[in-house]
Amino acid sequence: MTTEATPPSTAASPSARQVWTRTRGIALALVVLLAAAVAIATIRSDARHGTLDPRSADRQGSRAVAELLADRGVDTSVVATLDEARAAADADTTLLVAAPDLLTPGQQRALRTATTGTAGRTVLVAPGSPSVERLAPGVTADPANSLDSTLSPDCALPAARRAGTAETGGMRYTTTHLDADECYPSDRLATLLRIPETGGDGTGDTVVIGAPDILFNDRVDEQGNASLALQLLGSRPHLVWYLPTLSDTAAADEDDQRGFFDLLPSGWLWGTLQLFIAAAGAALWRARRLGPLVPENLPVAIRASETVEGRARLYRKANARDRAATALRSTTRIRLAPLVGVPLTQAHTPEALLPALSAHLHRHGDGQTLHPLLFGPPPGDDAALVSLADQLDALEREVRRP
Repeated sequence: MTTEATPPSTAASPSARQVWTRTRGIALALVVLLAAAVAIATIRSDARHGTLDPRSADRQGSRAVAELLADRGVDTSVVATLDEARAAADADTTLLVAAPDLLTPGQQRALRTATTGTAGRTVLVAPGSPSVERLAPGVTADPANSLDSTLSPDCALPAARRAGTAETGGMRYTTTHLDADECYPSDRLATLLRIPETGGDGTGDTVVIGAPDILFNDRVDEQGNASLALQLLGSRPHLVWYLPTLSDTAAADEDDQRGFFDLLPSGWLWGTLQLFIAAAGAALWRARRLGPLVPENLPVAIRASETVEGRARLYRKANARDRAATALRSTTRIRLAPLVGVPLTQAHTPEALLPALSAHLHRHGDGQTLHPLLFGPPPGDDAALVSLADQLDALEREVRRP
């Protein structure tokens, strides 16, 4: 009983072990990157869970503030849609918007319309530009944030003076309202604004605060954070805590729909551009260092038979019988031309090579037989290719025979 030997692996057909050896580094790197991405996503999801939610006891939740307000007779209700927030706007209600930047421009305008003239209070937590310009016209957000988180009141607002220093450092604002209270300044720009309502009975107002720290569970007992939060949110008997979500499409215009690139922060786009420029510079640097090609001797001698065998395997794998036949015929013509007195420049010309071969072989009218052998079409199968090689070899031996 005989068994067929397993053919050795070559560069053209590597074994499974060789493929694994070559690719295991890349596979390991991909696994590490995937694990790191999952870990980062898990950590960030845990950190963001319940942020500014009055029902959450997490570090960045706001349950402590809600319970302190409840002890003072202020009831807190949580809403997640724009329609609920607009319906709750009233003279005896404080409306806190936890994430104003999540609202679309159309939703921001609708919320501003609903709260104008109600004699209630609207508290905006860290709105950016241009959100603050729609929710509190006349207020502009500065591009640079405050470097200090803990600031002093430095204003006449009673709530701020009683609270003292607090962690309001974050977004900084300027306003065109001359009667606005500008508190907790950082480099002469306020991090807390109170803008009185000009219409109605004049008792309503809008409060813009540059950072949410005074509302976090783990920060409420620091500095005057608790006092400031209770005074800002406890001026009315009812507190409506609005937590905007991306799934709320109420009052959203078609122009408000954001694409994928609109959701990416500008830093990612600039970072990608910088990486592209760096890659182009590195490619140019490496290209300049290559210089001209320098021929070098092979470190080891390779037998001609091995080279022929390797090229033959490549031709067979690619099913390139036409190229193999062309190589065989061309090489045979080059070797035969000097033997019959034909210059190498005319070795591939049938009119010059075939008559000289016929005369050398003392054959008359044999050019018709030699032409398909040396200049004929490619063979149709492997057997025909082998037969062609045998015939060319026999022809060369006959010509060399003395």
